[in-house]
Amino acid sequence: GMHRYIVTPRVGKHRVFRYLDARIIPDTRLVVIADDRDVMLGVLQSRFHELWSLRYGARHGVGNDPEYVHTRTFETFPFPEGFDQGVEGAQFSAVAAAANKLSELRENWLNPPDLVTQVPEVVPGYPDRMVPIDELAAEKLKTRTLTNLYNERPAWLLHAHKALDEAVAAAYGWPADLPDDEVLARLFELNQQRAAKQ
Repeated sequence: GMHRYIVTPRVGKHRVFRYLDARIIPDTRLVVIADDRDVMLGVLQSRFHELWSLRYGARHGVGNDPEYVHTRTFETFPFPEGFDQGVEGAQFSAVAAAANKLSELRENWLNPPDLVTQVPEVVPGYPDRMVPIDELAAEKLKTRTLTNLYNERPAWLLHAHKALDEAVAAAYGWPADLPDDEVLARLFELNQQRAAKQ
């Protein structure tokens, strides 16, 4: 079986997708996508899927935060042509590489090597744990959350997302700088074309 899944918070200000070790039981506040490919992570984390999920998802609670509804946002999303056939074309490997880079950069920010050390898990078969090297590191690490990262939006994060979006646009055969409403119109059209074929 797979040793990791892709997960995203059910409700959140930022639509962030990341890997979760498959041996960890996901929290009910997470939506699990049973796929472990960088190319899948890449398309889901792109602005194309984010725009779709904001448009067709729901709104939740007082903060009116976007809610990711699997049936309305994932199952209806038109992936690039050839995606589901497992096509390993150049455009898909570019998406995978950009997603892998983004994922690596974020994980390094969340668990910087100077603040954490890897400790073998006492329960056999479980992944090693990242633990703070000392009290000061533990305090610093508390602020290292994906929410804080996306609130700050450092330049390296924006560059990594831009590279990913360019790779995903190319997989669709679209220009990278399409305005949001044009992206949504094109995605909707693809969705309709495919629905008609089924």
